[in-house]
Amino acid sequence: QVQLVESGGGLVQAGGSLRLSCAASGRTFSSYTMGWFRQAPGKEREAVAVISTSGGITSYADSVKGRFTISRDNAKKTVYLQMNSPKPEDTAVYYCAGALRPYSSRSRDPGGYDYWGQGTQVTVSS
Repeated sequence: QVQLVESGGGLVQAGGSLRLSCAASGRTFSSYTMGWFRQAPGKEREAVAVISTSGGITSYADSVKGRFTISRDNAKKTVYLQMNSPKPEDTAVYYCAGALRPYSSRSRDPGGYDYWGQGTQVTVSS
């Protein structure tokens, strides 16, 4: 069992920066592919960024490439999402999630994740 707790959300101006953190409990964090997802009102949950167990492979939604960076520290059992130059359209509830399986082409599918955090609101003002 893994529990995930996000932090770092809030209000940020467009063009600013924000870092989200997701702290995990449990002994096997390093075995989990981790992802950041977001859901805006009236929209489906979508993958923002995914990182492999070692951190050696990352994948991003086209809309955030070059602006957001996902990283992980397995010793601290934490995954991060550095959000640079956010835009108003990045406003959403952001969730971290963990999948007990290796990174694959399906790792951006929310249905493939076993554990989810409670979410943290990110609001980007123009």
